[in-house]
Amino acid sequence: MAPVTGKEKSVRERAEMPFEFVGCIELRQMLGIRVETERQLANFLKLMPLDCVYYHTHGSLLRHRYRAGMYSNDFATWAAIEVRDRVLGERLAVLDPLDCETLTDLRDSIIAVIEDHLRPMTVVPRVVHGEPFSFIESHIVAVPTGVKVDSLVDFRRTLSEVEDSTVYYHALEARVRLKRKQNDFSAWLKDGLGLPGLAAKVKALDPYTGGLERVRGQILAYCDEVLAKGYDL
Repeated sequence: MAPVTGKEKSVRERAEMPFEFVGCIELRQMLGIRVETERQLANFLKLMPLDCVYYHTHGSLLRHRYRAGMYSNDFATWAAIEVRDRVLGERLAVLDPLDCETLTDLRDSIIAVIEDHLRPMTVVPRVVHGEPFSFIESHIVAVPTGVKVDSLVDFRRTLSEVEDSTVYYHALEARVRLKRKQNDFSAWLKDGLGLPGLAAKVKALDPYTGGLERVRGQILAYCDEVLAKGYDL
């Protein structure tokens, strides 16, 4: 283990408050509304509950472990694959839901992109051979795992073993639906173990660039680096 200098902060052996891993399940409800044109998509989206916006954007990560090479939300996927309008699909795909402070802001951004795309068109793109878009809303239910850890070693080991839904709950659900400023992992690493450098790196991770497995892998790599050095990043 490398020696710790005055500017480097050593790893706190135990946290006073342990980290409790929590999983989740997604309860889905079909809203009974299907649309066939991009204009209808924008118009009906204005009327949909925010839980519907959540399902088709943030919730898509819970259904896809890896995002690389895929469209980042259901609206982009539908436009590109079912309508075969790859231009709109790509414009919707580059939207980062985490850039929006609220789900209302996110909905407004999606609608604005669609309406701007349609503005110069005389013919509205629609489904011809594909499937209509079906609006769905979801509710996330927390499921305690009963697993608590109070050291970085145990945190790293447990994170490598838990299900995707647990990574999702702590990395995204806490930040978006529970309206916390950061994810649960970074909050505990900073406040529980006193590792602000490691916490900052974990906080900066974006699940939409690679998916939940990339987030998990990056956190594990950061933890390994701290454990190898014996001090904060």
